[in-house]
Amino acid sequence: MTDTNNFMETDASSSLDDIKDTENSDDPKSGSIVQLVEQRFKKAEDARFIDEQRWMSAYRNYRGLYSDDVKFTEAERSRVFVKVTKTKTLAAYGQIVDVLFGNSNFPLSVNPSRLPEGVAETVSFESDKQGQKITEQSQAAFSKADPVERKPLFSPDVKLEPGDTLDSLRERLGPLETRLDTVADLLIENPAVSATGVTFHPAMVAAKKMEKKIHDQLEEANANKQLRLAAFELALFGTGIMKGPLAINKEYPNWDDEGNYEPVVKTVPSTNYVSVWNFYPDPDAANMDEAEYCLERHKMSRSQMRALKKRPFFRSNAIDNAVELGESYEKKWWEQEMEDDAQQSSAERYDVQEFWGFMDVEVLKEHDIDVPKELKDLDEVSVNVWVCNGQVLRLVMNPFKPAILPYYAVPYEINPYSFFGVGIAENMDDTQTLMNGFMRMAVDNAVLSGNLLIEVDETNLVPGQDMSVYPGKVFRRQGGAPGQGIFGTKFPNVAQENMQLFDKARVLADESTGFPSFAHGQTGIQGVGRTASGISMLMGAANGSIRTVVKNVDDYLLGPLGKAFFSFNMQFDYDSDIKGDLEVKAEGTESLMANEVRSQRLMQFLGVVQNPVLAPFAKMDYIIREIAKSMDLDPEKLTNSMGDAAIQAEILKKFQAENPPPEVVPNAPQQGAPQTKPPAGAQVQDTQGSGGGQVGTGTAPLPGEQGFTGNTGEGQQ
Repeated sequence: MTDTNNFMETDASSSLDDIKDTENSDDPKSGSIVQLVEQRFKKAEDARFIDEQRWMSAYRNYRGLYSDDVKFTEAERSRVFVKVTKTKTLAAYGQIVDVLFGNSNFPLSVNPSRLPEGVAETVSFESDKQGQKITEQSQAAFSKADPVERKPLFSPDVKLEPGDTLDSLRERLGPLETRLDTVADLLIENPAVSATGVTFHPAMVAAKKMEKKIHDQLEEANANKQLRLAAFELALFGTGIMKGPLAINKEYPNWDDEGNYEPVVKTVPSTNYVSVWNFYPDPDAANMDEAEYCLERHKMSRSQMRALKKRPFFRSNAIDNAVELGESYEKKWWEQEMEDDAQQSSAERYDVQEFWGFMDVEVLKEHDIDVPKELKDLDEVSVNVWVCNGQVLRLVMNPFKPAILPYYAVPYEINPYSFFGVGIAENMDDTQTLMNGFMRMAVDNAVLSGNLLIEVDETNLVPGQDMSVYPGKVFRRQGGAPGQGIFGTKFPNVAQENMQLFDKARVLADESTGFPSFAHGQTGIQGVGRTASGISMLMGAANGSIRTVVKNVDDYLLGPLGKAFFSFNMQFDYDSDIKGDLEVKAEGTESLMANEVRSQRLMQFLGVVQNPVLAPFAKMDYIIREIAKSMDLDPEKLTNSMGDAAIQAEILKKFQAENPPPEVVPNAPQQGAPQTKPPAGAQVQDTQGSGGGQVGTGTAPLPGEQGFTGNTGEGQQ
């Protein structure tokens, strides 16, 4: 286990104080807290026993292992296991990963809300005096307001709303406050009306800065790898779980001028995958929104236990007591089943339980924990507790505001009556059993039919002979004995019928999982699937099942995780450029559209808006950015917004007004320029290359025409 559970907390956080010494292993402050955590762990463990059996069956089918419940008769020689479950699971896993990471980015986006508050949605200014007149005329025609009284946003005599100040108005520009300072006296909080007007979107800029920050944090946390691990268990066991955002102290390599290693340590938010085997949710909840608590089981070594003392609010003496009590990790039944050579039921590790959930305020007061004033009137509060060997290693108030359980569980196929979903392996459990049975029957029959059944009449043979059979074998017969002494019987071959049943079971596996065999490389497709358009239609129909899965990933995992990162940055990062009324959107389902199709549609739309009549209705900068994204290019490096160009033009306009260029006399030669005189008869604009003369340049004769030097035979004169 890595250090991925530390989070950004302050010294003012309420936590349980450490014990004073390690001589007495009894912790007077642990009291009923350990008992409460263990009771809830036991309840959650008992409730998921049936799910553990389902997962173990799925694991055996994936690995190609028969359980102890499968009994073979003496006649069954073959123990073959056809691992079609593995093929289907990897196909589903690969398709999910391909959809989620088809655009090479984590599938999350941040956009302003429909009516953003705190940051202006649009501001604009007119870069031309004629455009200002057009704007005033438009306002007079379509608005009741007097255009004469409409002032720029930051003019000295602007009319302020109740509670507004000039500083608060400037804050409405958000991240564009500094960039728009040069044109602040011209800004109006409305879109531009004329063609010379320039519009800016401060709320959108703030949203994209927040999106860029979240993507950078996810890359630092290696979230793509963690999401792939969760996607694998999602396809195999039916449930994928991730945890976060939790802050970690990340070390960046750095050397000083003298070559000494001085690493830079930064606290950054992180996310990690949690195995479904180590996650114990509230058994009375159908999803994480309904869960009042959840637990995670850690398998930690002695060094990892001692490393906990370096993290905030962990009780050092309690950790030392837990270490001195010895290793306490007992393997569960499923752990012994999953190990190929499970000889021991225990391991030299510590069993640490991490609890997230609600606890009564009275229990906290009994243990001298300072409950914040705003929470003292509540009956229960959310806490985080670590327990090992009867010791409370850590108890701290939930640092997230609002309080959340930092776990996200997504089902592959929703089971409305259970927390855990249904995966590929469970859906094809019966068909996998049928395929194994038919294949074993076919193999056993092929072995019998491939050899002769030998019948021997010993009365016709000389006694005492070796009955082994091999090429060139000679048997001695009794003299004068009638009839044949050795007979060979051919066993009937019915393997073909068994293989037909096997193929039928495989077709049923395609139906039960929603993943046809051609989707993962099966050859020999007949009918419409032999054409390019036919296979495209079949693949489009096969994507129907994966759309539901990806939608579940968006709703249960990516969406809540993105909102948690957004709340984390809003709570702990005080950068004003990313503040705003924003919303996080998961984009997994949008990745189902191939980039080629998206790029083609964008180019078609771009061709439509080339019409001068339709051009004013199109946002060209957005279209160009989306075309770059569909080509897997970075729009930040390749494209420029129209607003940036307009600001630069306004700066140049003011610079030219302060430094006017020298006047130029028409038709006057410039100083230092060479004096040239055009040739006689030459025109000023000569596009024919004839020097302005009246004589044509002529054309060269073609092959076969008179005068062409390469002509031969009768045609040459």
